[in-house]
Amino acid sequence: MSAPHVPVLLRPLLRAVAPVAGVWIDGTFGAGGYTRGLLAEGADQVIAVDRDPLAFEMAADWAGAYGDRIAMQPGVFSRMDDYADAVDGVVLDLGVSSMQLDRADRGFSFMQEGPLDMRMSQEGLSAADIVAEASETELADILFHYGEERASRRIARAIVKARDEAPITTTLHLAEIVQSCLPRPRPGQSHPATRSFQALRIAVNGEYEELWRGLMAAERVLKPGGLLAVVSFHSVEDRMVKRFFQTRGGGMGRGSRYAPETQAAPAQFEVLTRKAIGPDDQELTENPRARSALLRVGRRTDAPAGDVDATSLNMPTLGGRGGKRR
Repeated sequence: MSAPHVPVLLRPLLRAVAPVAGVWIDGTFGAGGYTRGLLAEGADQVIAVDRDPLAFEMAADWAGAYGDRIAMQPGVFSRMDDYADAVDGVVLDLGVSSMQLDRADRGFSFMQEGPLDMRMSQEGLSAADIVAEASETELADILFHYGEERASRRIARAIVKARDEAPITTTLHLAEIVQSCLPRPRPGQSHPATRSFQALRIAVNGEYEELWRGLMAAERVLKPGGLLAVVSFHSVEDRMVKRFFQTRGGGMGRGSRYAPETQAAPAQFEVLTRKAIGPDDQELTENPRARSALLRVGRRTDAPAGDVDATSLNMPTLGGRGGKRR
């Protein structure tokens, strides 16, 4: 019953949500590490949600040992309230999973040759489709707004020039194009293609909108006292999660010196992590991929659930303004 990967921040997450009991949703099942951790700590059942069919195929050799304590649910976590009612906890591990990143045939990694795919659900438009069909302006917007790549215009221009000569269908081909547009990284810096690959993956899978809708779905499905734990891996995701907890935790409604303070609406969450929790030295030694991971946790109150405007979370949208690009 060995799992192929240990999820990041599992130990601090389990400490933050202890004692674990009742029914939980693991909205990003992946290799099953969070699910197994929750069950080991006392969860009665975990509803395992994932849009990637591979996740459930890989779990076939160990999940059966847990019987009905694991309920496999193909789908997206933005619809988690369609899969369950009044649960005790929700865990979300954002971004690409290790099992996807490590398989060259899925096309997520710029470190190994594979088809330029990046589809978590294995359906719909691939990264190769976007690279082939998007205009130079559209590509630049994707790279800038979804990957915070400041050289987005330069990279988009290089992609369009390269695809006019030959189709860009593999990961290493795209990585080489991006790398040719940027300075050689200094020791300790990330690979030059990191932000571009992140941006394309987010565009392919609609990850920011999924996160926005998923946070609202978690608010709807959690019972009073239920816990929401979110692990993010880059600044945009963490900012959205932080703003969500601030907005729903009553931290955004104060007046200013120019406007009178209004009576605050009841908060939907009690924020349990005023400062995000990162990996400790032990975890960084065990798993270098955890270096950018951040955990935030909130406890659901009995205030009615509601909708959250995406702009209040600073959710990036294509065609938005701000920042400078070269």
